[in-house]
Amino acid sequence: MSEPPSLEHVLRTTFSARSFTDDPVSDETVGRILDRARFAPSGGNRQGWRVLVIREAATKELFVEHLEPTMRIYTTMGMADETPYSTVADTSIDVEAAAASDIDVSRITDSITGAAVLLLVLVDLEVVVAFDKDQDRVAIAPGASVFPFVWNILLAARLEGLAGVINTGLHTSEPAIKEALGIPENVALAALVPLGVPTKWLTKLSRNPVESFAMHERWGGPTFEIES
Repeated sequence: MSEPPSLEHVLRTTFSARSFTDDPVSDETVGRILDRARFAPSGGNRQGWRVLVIREAATKELFVEHLEPTMRIYTTMGMADETPYSTVADTSIDVEAAAASDIDVSRITDSITGAAVLLLVLVDLEVVVAFDKDQDRVAIAPGASVFPFVWNILLAARLEGLAGVINTGLHTSEPAIKEALGIPENVALAALVPLGVPTKWLTKLSRNPVESFAMHERWGGPTFEIES
């Protein structure tokens, strides 16, 4: 049996996979992934995450039905040089026309129907800490109690020879998804994570260097440079 990849290698090569082979992913494998992912930190160690393990074709098609118009809007906004679904700037596009357009979003939807298994990660809002709930902007802090768990899923999947992607497009249809799947009112969608054996492994990811985003002491302070 080959040695598992090092943490350094996993951190630098865990990518967003949207194309999968037909290889199955067993419940045993999913169990190992979730067993490792559960050690993620959460506010007050409340561990408010919940997971629906999705395999049924009808549920996948439901997700696709709701994702298609959202991703068409997303794509149209990007084509207009906008940040899609920005919380700080209004859009210039015709949202209804974009949703009803024939823009090809199969790259996204195929990742749903083609994945061996989907993990719909939910979060119990009754146990989530939201220190910024009264700020005049979208809340960011609650994500700290669930997205480390989501990322741990992808890291744990990497150890199993699998890959996936964090998809948050279903948030625009959250009420319909919750009703269809019997999700309680106090539980919110966090992310949909398709998992499977990727058709192609990426080993060289393109990311901005540390110097492009890290500063000393305050905004606009000296650039934080890594010693060579």
